[in-house]
Amino acid sequence: MTHILIAEDEERIASFVAKGLRAHGYEASAVMTGEAALARIEAGGIDLLVLDLGLGDMDGFEVLRYLRAEGYELPVIVLTARSSVTDTVTGLESGADDYMAKPFRFEELLARVRLRLRSQPAATARGNVLVHGRLQLDLRTRRMRVDDVEVDLSAREFALAETFMRNPGDVLTRERLLSEVWGYDFDPGSNVVDVYVRYLRRKLGAEHFDTIREVGYRLVDAPV
Repeated sequence: MTHILIAEDEERIASFVAKGLRAHGYEASAVMTGEAALARIEAGGIDLLVLDLGLGDMDGFEVLRYLRAEGYELPVIVLTARSSVTDTVTGLESGADDYMAKPFRFEELLARVRLRLRSQPAATARGNVLVHGRLQLDLRTRRMRVDDVEVDLSAREFALAETFMRNPGDVLTRERLLSEVWGYDFDPGSNVVDVYVRYLRRKLGAEHFDTIREVGYRLVDAPV
């Protein structure tokens, strides 16, 4: 079973996150200090770390830098009350795979956890950049490029684009997209997936996305 470690010194939040993850089939445990988090990870068996920056004994950035310096490649989602651009950039540059500011919705955290735990993407990976044809998605800086032109994406658009980039050529049903990006069970009355695919088509080019009638969407090779 996939084991997620939560390093969070607010017991209420740690318990809330762990309980939610267990309800969705994950093994989850929590520690309150950076030293304890490092010890658990070094002992092995941890698949993903949810890391608060404001730990009592050491800054979360220190934990993150140590892990990356020692060669640990497990996904790290930073969860913090700090929401400044400087802190976000520092977290990503220190090796975080994702960054969420408090307060947060558990459904969004769950969607990000699912994305980070996915197997090696079928799209070509250059370091932390997913590449498919004319599209490039940098997972650390959270920047999207089309033909080397940077495109601004919202957090939800980025998550949706990442899901497509990790599954190029696959038909992704609306049910799957809603579950992985939004963390929701499928609601046949919801058109949120169609709305956001439309946003991506406007920003990245409609030629990159095929509509599979009554099923979902597929990322395709677009002509140069």
